[in-house]
Amino acid sequence: MRFRFDGVPLSGQAGDTLAAALLANGVRILSRSFKFHRPRGVFSCGVEEPNALVQLGSGARAIPSARATITRLHEGLEAFSQSGWPRLDWDLGRAADWLLPFLAAGFYNKTFKWPGWRRYEGSVRRAAGLGRAPIDADPDGYEVRNLHCDTLVVGGGIAGLQAAMLPPGERVVLVEQDEQFGGCAAWDGSAIDGRPASSWIGAAVARLVGTADVRLLLRSTAVGFYEQGVIAVHERSLRPDGPERADGGPRLPRERLWIVRARRTVLATGAIEQPLIFCNNDRPGVVLAASARQYLRRHGVAVGRRIVLATNNDSAYATAGDLHAAGLAVIGVADSRPEVPGGCRAAMLERSIAVWPGAMPVNTRGFGVLTGVRIGVLSRTGNTLQGGFDLACDALAVSGGWSGQLQLFSQAGGRLVYADTSGALRPECEHPLVRPVGAAADDPPAGAIGRRVAPVGDTRRQWVDLRNDVTVADLELAIRENYTSVEHVKRLTTAGMSVDQGKTSQPAVIEIVARLRGCEPSSLGHPTLRPPYTPVTMGALAGAERGPLYAPARLSPLHEWHASNGAELEDYGPWRRPAHYARPGEARADALARETRAVRTRVGLFDASPLGKIELHGPDARAFLDRLYINDLSKLEPGRSRYGIMLRETGSILDDGTVTVLSPEHCLVTTTSANAARVHAWMEEWHQCEWPHLHLAITPVTEQWATIAVAGGPAREVLRRAGLDIDLSSEAFPHLAVRTAMLRGRPARIHRVSFTGELSYEVNVPAEAGIEAWQALLEAGEDAGIEPVGVEALLRLRLEKGYLHVGTDTDATTVPADVGWGGVCERKRADFVGKRSLTLPENIRADRLQLVGLAGPDGGELPIGGHLRLPGSESPTDGWITSAGRVTLGDGQPIALAMLRGGRQHYGARVSVHDLGRRTTAEVVRPPFFDVEGARLHA
Repeated sequence: MRFRFDGVPLSGQAGDTLAAALLANGVRILSRSFKFHRPRGVFSCGVEEPNALVQLGSGARAIPSARATITRLHEGLEAFSQSGWPRLDWDLGRAADWLLPFLAAGFYNKTFKWPGWRRYEGSVRRAAGLGRAPIDADPDGYEVRNLHCDTLVVGGGIAGLQAAMLPPGERVVLVEQDEQFGGCAAWDGSAIDGRPASSWIGAAVARLVGTADVRLLLRSTAVGFYEQGVIAVHERSLRPDGPERADGGPRLPRERLWIVRARRTVLATGAIEQPLIFCNNDRPGVVLAASARQYLRRHGVAVGRRIVLATNNDSAYATAGDLHAAGLAVIGVADSRPEVPGGCRAAMLERSIAVWPGAMPVNTRGFGVLTGVRIGVLSRTGNTLQGGFDLACDALAVSGGWSGQLQLFSQAGGRLVYADTSGALRPECEHPLVRPVGAAADDPPAGAIGRRVAPVGDTRRQWVDLRNDVTVADLELAIRENYTSVEHVKRLTTAGMSVDQGKTSQPAVIEIVARLRGCEPSSLGHPTLRPPYTPVTMGALAGAERGPLYAPARLSPLHEWHASNGAELEDYGPWRRPAHYARPGEARADALARETRAVRTRVGLFDASPLGKIELHGPDARAFLDRLYINDLSKLEPGRSRYGIMLRETGSILDDGTVTVLSPEHCLVTTTSANAARVHAWMEEWHQCEWPHLHLAITPVTEQWATIAVAGGPAREVLRRAGLDIDLSSEAFPHLAVRTAMLRGRPARIHRVSFTGELSYEVNVPAEAGIEAWQALLEAGEDAGIEPVGVEALLRLRLEKGYLHVGTDTDATTVPADVGWGGVCERKRADFVGKRSLTLPENIRADRLQLVGLAGPDGGELPIGGHLRLPGSESPTDGWITSAGRVTLGDGQPIALAMLRGGRQHYGARVSVHDLGRRTTAEVVRPPFFDVEGARLHA
């Protein structure tokens, strides 16, 4: 397979990762370090890789900071290094390495103070070399999908495959981040039950594939564990070179994010090898021992020709044997343990490989890539050196023990403790939802570990976190500056805070901090293991919810009629609604005035379909609602409605609307358009969590009904002409009543309610009959001069009547007494949500903001949002205007509703109104501003 790196044409083999192909082509330097621009090469073979980050592709499909170790090689792949000027192998930024004493941990917090971070941000980000995010629109598709199962198994190695073999009928999901199942057993030549491991793995996978209730996901990483057993699983590209199907089939998403809800989770996530810490341990050519073995056995790639191994456990000896069997020069194994197990020593003697007990690397040579290593001979205690020797080599394979991958266990609330025997974090106790198995649960079979950190050397060159250039000296500085907590040390030094999330640095950080503080590592705890486990693209998180689908507009059943009949459509909450119906050449203000006059002098037709509607069925429906509203609903009779206000537990107003009793066990609640979903969720929470003994069912039905409001003096006659088959007289159909009827052969609910102050009826018909009913009402009202009116006209009409608009005239601190409903709360004897909070001192202060009316001067303006000052007040503000407009009929006087401090105490007073440097005055009045006695409403 042909590919390019920094424009240089290269070739690799099918099945290679990009890192393996680059190593095979002799490319040793892949990147430059974050802070000091030191050359860095491949360090590992998996998701733990801190060094080999590259930019994949270009243009809209570019991926910055992709790990070369898990990037599949494919024909035509283009990869670029992300830092280095003028080129990667000769980077002038390396001069920063000579300034190391001045660039210690936290230097940016202490340096970039003046004139501000923004002055330096551009150059710092360019120097960091973490790639460039594409700026063009992404042409690929992404998905977010939900998945339910009984058991989620994370990790498809031997332990994971065994854990997935559950009895038939058990819904199992097995996720594996690699290209194949089996883990290292798939390529290391091991045996299971007397037969090759690869044969056992093939049979196990075939069995699982043939099980109906099992789903297998490759190239998928469980990136986070969230509340109530929710796990996010990131499935990477189904094709490495884009979403197109090679066989010409339908396009596939580039990535998926699975939201998995599992009853239980099994973590077969295995363990990650840890490095040794010594001077200049970051040179290209220093690689983890197990990774060197995987490159050899899985990809046929040697990490070097003359190789030294350094370890503090048994696992590196298998790597030494395999490298030697492949014909490579294995110079020897330095083991920091005073005594090397006999089996390991014997295996090396058979191959004439030298073993140096009580020895470990203390330094390396090479300006660019590795050319040699200094081996130090440790004292019996391991705290000092007794001598040393130099070795020439081009690769140093190191193993500092193994750390189980328990991020998900910790995120689920499991407790971890540092184990001295393994030098890694281990589960301290069991978890009811999550069970680690295999190497994630127990110490890996690598033997007791020896020393991990060299006892001597320039600690400014002993690299602990390779990605963020954190050294042992940085940890020493943090301790000197009294950052004693591991979490605080992490914050100052940034150890474990980059894209690798500390996978190869965290245990070493805990060990070093404990040594510097003179305490046991197990007493320190550990830093928070935050999700995601590996980086997740923004596309995968968004799925299809981007562009027009980011916040899909909700459309009324009458939307097509509005769109084709001159409606100016705007967003009101989640709904796309007519603001007004403009005639040719008509300005917005003129259209608004015309529509409001139509309702006041003739009759208007308004689409109220977005009004929230929730039905409650059951013998306890009324009792349930009585607990949620401040009004007394216990005696509300069938066929009647009542306006009500709903509170939060804090006593502040959540929503308002009507409660209608359709029958003794059937109620209908209306809400504001924006709050319909919130109120439904609120009701469900109270029913399911607090009052599950109440017998009722709650059903949102907003979308099932088209709601058309007919408002104005001739409204009753319009409904008669439209063919309603019921008595519409005030005696038979009073205000706040509801009746069922037939309209042009369609069932309808008719509510006599008003948000305009005029005689009004809300006609509810099934959504599919909405346009038919709308046109029928327009035809019936033609002689009466009926006109469609938009949302802006409705809000102007309700302002004239002083009707409350929740969310506009209220905020999250407003209580019923602030808007004149305190007496209703006091008269209700029964308990309701928020009642006790109303007596808090804060909620009964005399100087609270209260809703009042304002009458402005003739010819002036009362601006929405304008701030108010009371006479003689020294406060910066005494309130603000929440709604404003002009009276429709008469002289068009400016009017407003406002929240004013102690407002009802100041009726008749004049306040100053301030807005963007302009100042006017207004009189504090008691609303409403029109038809004070309500004669029109009861016509």
